[in-house]
Amino acid sequence: MDHFDDIYLEDCPCCGGVGCVEEEGGWCVYVQCMDCGAHTSEVSFDADGDKHAAARRAADNWNARKVIAPGPGE
Repeated sequence: MDHFDDIYLEDCPCCGGVGCVEEEGGWCVYVQCMDCGAHTSEVSFDADGDKHAAARRAADNWNARKVIAPGPGE
């Protein structure tokens, strides 16, 4: 499991909750709110060295408030 402790994440733009960098299937990362489920788009990577750079791009999207808000029933 990778740690992205050095990546700064602002509070969720939808609910003010805590964001977390998540990895999906070894090919992409995204940031998701632990409270409401709002998330960024997936940022893909090819190699382990690119994973951290992809996580930084996802964090930049999160901090710029570019998120997908969960709809009713999600």
